[in-house]
Parts: sequence; C-alpha cells; structure tokens
Amino acid sequence: MSPIVAILLLVAGLSEAAGRLLPVVARLSGVSHVRVVGLLLAGALVDGAVFALWPLSAWAVAGLVLPTAPSDALVWTPGLAVPLVLAGVLAFPLLGPLLHLLLMVGVGAGLAGALAMVAGIDWWEAAGCVAIAGVGLGVSVEAVRRLVVKLNTRRAPEPVA
Repeated sequence: MSPIVAILLLVAGLSEAAGRLLPVVARLSGVSHVRVVGLLLAGALVDGAVFALWPLSAWAVAGLVLPTAPSDALVWTPGLAVPLVLAGVLAFPLLGPLLHLLLMVGVGAGLAGALAMVAGIDWWEAAGCVAIAGVGLGVSVEAVRRLVVKLNTRRAPEPVA
C-alpha cells in the first residue's frame, strides 16, 4: 500500500471516528480533552484498518465463491480511496445515516468494479462479494465498539442492604 493511500485511509478513518464520537462527547459533561483525543485517534486507527481490510476481505470472499481463486489481490488505489474520504468528510457531522449509506454504496460500487476486473467475474458477483465483506466488517467493528462502551461505562454503586 502506498503512503498516499495509507494517509487517505487514515483521514477517512478519522472522519468516521469523529462522526461517531463527537455526538456522544457532546452529551457528556466533564470529559477531558486528552481522553477525547485519545478515543478519536484510536477510533481513526481502527476505522482506517477496517477500511484497509475491506478490499482484501472482498477478494477473500471472491476466492470462496469462484472455482479458482483470483491471482491478483484487490488493493486500494488513490482513485478508489478518494471517494471513501469524501464519504467520511460529507458524513462527518452526521448529516444523516441515509447519506452516509449512499456514499458507502458508491464506494462499494467502485470496489466492485475493481474486483470484477481483477478477478474476472461479473460485476454483480463482485458487488455481492464487496457487500458481504463490508457487512461482515461492519458488524464485527460494531460488536467491538459496543464491548468497549460496555467495559468503559461506569456502573452505579449498588445500595447496601
């Protein structure tokens, strides 16, 4: 992966993390700036890593579906990663989940075209592989997020009887 693509994926991850974290922080009082920045950077790294894994996961799913595995792996290129950054920037202030979904579908369509060309399969089959990989990564990351929130939530002390 080229350094430009890595930077683009980190910017997309930062934007995604900020879009998820800032509304939560706005409702909390007394959260330190250091904690917010730490959570934001951790979220950016996690979301950037998930974005980086999306084409590789789609390629792996295509390898399971095809009788012979594609020889070349699908990787991010600057042309594929720029719409992902645009999706993250436009959805940054949580303009709406529908807009974010539409932008991610557009990014997935670009990945599907690249996967179809690399793997030599039909575009609809490639789109299915990209969708399965995206949903699988999304569900797993959401499960980890919920676990982290559950582990970091302070419980009220139980009354002593």
